[in-house]
Amino acid sequence: MSTERRPQVVTPPGESPTPPPTRRTFIATTTVVGGAAVAGGLIAAPPALAAEGTVVPEGLPGSRLTLTVNGVRRTVTVDNRTSLLDLLREHLDLTGSKKGCNAGACGACTVLVDGRRVNSCLTLAVRLEGAEVTTIEGLAQGDQLHPLQQAFIDQDAFQCGFCTSGQIVSGVGCIQEGHTGSPEEIREWMSGNLCRCGCYVKIERAVEQAAGRK
Repeated sequence: MSTERRPQVVTPPGESPTPPPTRRTFIATTTVVGGAAVAGGLIAAPPALAAEGTVVPEGLPGSRLTLTVNGVRRTVTVDNRTSLLDLLREHLDLTGSKKGCNAGACGACTVLVDGRRVNSCLTLAVRLEGAEVTTIEGLAQGDQLHPLQQAFIDQDAFQCGFCTSGQIVSGVGCIQEGHTGSPEEIREWMSGNLCRCGCYVKIERAVEQAAGRK
């Protein structure tokens, strides 16, 4: 029968033999080393983890784009992957349109493109050459609020306010499309805009007021 042989540790003359590491010291050492590695990775994050920039990164495809936003003609150069929402918020400093789900499910980013409602988080900016875009900032005429903006105040149709800009822009589109014949029709055509505070009844009343039904 063969017997397993342990490797011999040769200790230089005059030095005490070093005991093998215990399980506890091994775990402590690897934890410290691993933590340092993670911290180093966070401190020196790769470019892919950096915040979305406002310029086209070197080597990536970009396009020059001209469109009209709230009546003002704008020309910008953007990364071809830039969404309309990021163009508005990051490049043009129009932060009224909110980034909610960033997946087209909540409607907080709703704007009008050539008079039609779109989820700006799902719309590529480079596809809008020559388009006319209207955001919440473009609805009022100077100090005169849009009728639906005033109706939201009159009907107390907001609480936290995060979804309000998208709700108002969507409501304007709903009125322009003629989908305000009944409360049920308004609810159907506004169903793409979510309100986490649950102000749907007041939002419906505000749209009715602005449409001249109340």
